[in-house]
Parts: sequence; C-alpha cells; structure tokens
Amino acid sequence: MKISQLQHEKLTDEQMTALLYKNIKDDLEKGDCIFVLGSSKAVEYRLPKAVQLYKEGRAKKLLFSGGVVWEKGGLTEAELLREKAMELGIPKEDILIEKESKHTKENALASLLVLDRAFGLHNINRLLVVTTTYHMRRTHLTLRTYMPAWIKYSLCAVNDRTTREENWFQTPYGRERVEKETSKIIHYVKLGSLVDEEMELPKN
Repeated sequence: MKISQLQHEKLTDEQMTALLYKNIKDDLEKGDCIFVLGSSKAVEYRLPKAVQLYKEGRAKKLLFSGGVVWEKGGLTEAELLREKAMELGIPKEDILIEKESKHTKENALASLLVLDRAFGLHNINRLLVVTTTYHMRRTHLTLRTYMPAWIKYSLCAVNDRTTREENWFQTPYGRERVEKETSKIIHYVKLGSLVDEEMELPKN
C-alpha cells in the first residue's frame, strides 16, 4: 500500500512501527559526505555516529545542517555541532555547515547550495545520512524529493532513549513523538510535498 493511501488515525502500533522503522538499515557503503541533521539533542545522539563514520573512513567531509538556536544567544545547531566535532578531533577543513534551515525540508533545500559549492552536485554520488531512527523515514523521503535523483543514500540512523523501534510505545512521550511523526509523513505525502512510496504494513 502506498503512503498516500494510509489514514493515520486508523494505524495500529505495529503499522506505525513498520512505517517509520522498516528497512532503515545502513548499507555500509562509502560516500562523499556525512550529512547530519541538527536537533536539540543532536550533539548527544547524532554527533557520535557522525564522528564514528568519519574516523572509519566512510567519507572525508561532514555537513552539519540546522539553523535553530536552542539557547538564547547561543550557536545554531550546525555551529554547535561543528564546535563539538572539532573538540572530538575532526579537522575544521573537513567540516561544512548550513545554518539557515529551520526544519527537515529546509535541511535538504538549504544544504543543496553548500554541497554544490563544496563538491559540485554533479560530483556527488552518495551521502551518509545521520539522524534519529524514528526521523529517518521522513528525512529519506525529503532527500529523495528535493535532492538530485542520482544521489544515493546510506541511512546511518541512531537511537535515542525513548523513540526506539522496541520501546516507543512504552512511554507517553515516545508515543506522542511517533504518532506525530507518522501523521506528518502521511500528511506531507498527501499534500504532494513528499514523494509517495509503497510500504508493506502488517494487516489489522
């Protein structure tokens, strides 16, 4: 069934799990750049994965994307990630930042220019995408919608504490986040702002 045919309010927990988490696996391929989406907890959860990928030699550059400032007078998500990455031994010359975006769609759109200036978009074959697991489906659909069609993606998802595949339904906070994320994906696909996709969901 296509995502556009789904009704969020009628999905079971098993179906929401399949929609968000099914086939979100790292293919272990090397890429041109590690693309990290910012968030309020990106330094805690996403940055360690990005640094690991870099140090494993999976890509030679990192792009931190995010323009939200979480603390008054503080750094943007991208700037904070860069500072913390450098503290962990990543050379400044290997770090790109995009500090204008305010949400996932803008992460993709605003990063296009940064990537083009750094590499030439026509030279990019693969991005290693780093975000939390429950957010990866929407991120992947967004990149497929707004990035050039020839770019491939390795989905390097990271778990946080409360929205893992095996525990999101155990707390009100985890359930709220997953239900909201599921609703967003279906809504944006039906609007036409995200590419539609065939999904295999468990039957009711």
